[in-house]
Amino acid sequence: MILIEKALLLIIILRIFSGSIEIAAAMLMLKFNDLEKAFYINTLLALVGPSILIITTGIALFGLAEKISLTRMICLFSGIILILISLRSE
Repeated sequence: MILIEKALLLIIILRIFSGSIEIAAAMLMLKFNDLEKAFYINTLLALVGPSILIITTGIALFGLAEKISLTRMICLFSGIILILISLRSE
């Protein structure tokens, strides 16, 4: 029997959920066949991606808290913040 850590299982489930949302959004775009509606759907997806990134990274860091130094955690969260800032910049 294969044992999977709870944190890893939660990350896997969130990523499957995120991928399912992406596929459902693509199917909706195909169904509506309208560029404006596709744009709105894509805009909503822009909210899902970073949210899943932050949640899964937080879960991973919580699961690895004993193994990762505080400095590395700060660097990782700083990187995530920079990614989010770059998504908002023009």
